[in-house]
Amino acid sequence: MLEEDLMEHKIVCPRCRQKFPLPSTYTERVICPHCRLENPILRKRSSSGNCMKEQLKKILRGSPKKPVASGSSLAKRPSFRALDQEPGVSAPKRAVLCGVTHKNWKYKLKGTINDVFNMKDLLTQVYKFEEKNILVLTEEQTDKRLIPTKVNIENCLRWLVKDCQGGDSLVFYYSGHGLRQPDFNNDERDGFDETICPVDFLKEGMILDNDIYATIVKPLPEGVTLHAIVDASHSGTILDLEHVYDRKTGKWNDNRSPSGARKQTSGGKAYSISACKDGQFAADIYN
Repeated sequence: MLEEDLMEHKIVCPRCRQKFPLPSTYTERVICPHCRLENPILRKRSSSGNCMKEQLKKILRGSPKKPVASGSSLAKRPSFRALDQEPGVSAPKRAVLCGVTHKNWKYKLKGTINDVFNMKDLLTQVYKFEEKNILVLTEEQTDKRLIPTKVNIENCLRWLVKDCQGGDSLVFYYSGHGLRQPDFNNDERDGFDETICPVDFLKEGMILDNDIYATIVKPLPEGVTLHAIVDASHSGTILDLEHVYDRKTGKWNDNRSPSGARKQTSGGKAYSISACKDGQFAADIYN
């Protein structure tokens, strides 16, 4: 695989594992077009090609990044500007994208970070979201506020809906493990609360569908639209919405709470696209 990549003059990003072509001219730095990771510098062209191969081998192995000087342009480029906005300042298009690999756990996932950056590309290139208004949470982030812990995910979800108003378009994307647990409040038709699993869920606990509903669905005012895409097991009703679409029958099924608990917005619209039904597992397919 290594020799094949070298012959094709392609770089494999050590973070998102996406391939991209080697620049035709030698620049001071090479940046992955998918996740924006800066790769090791390529400096000189060798007639024999040995220098190129050595440099590419370093990139494929993932050489450690050098510290960025405090006065450099890279140090000044904020990766979390959205979290630092002034109170009351909100953008009409905002997104929270969360990918959890659980890389230190035996049930680790391989494709979640790749999923997140593909979704980011879709939002910025097709739907014209501004990068500064997208929060990306992965275990690879250098800012501790963007590590997908339970507290951080909850904070980012609150940021997503804060000060939203008519005409706003909000997106929540999650790729990671999903589980479920017994429902003790009689507000689930199947008797289980669906959950997503932050990177620290074994210590801090899971995030329940009840909590996701209360944070990003219930507060939506009229004119605001939320799209949630959840690529996880047991994610069919992860937003606790009152109706679920059955693709086989072409009808909407009643998902209202047996206890009578409210599962509505405050006038806005919420859509949830899930990887599977509540009682199903979603497989991690990674090439």
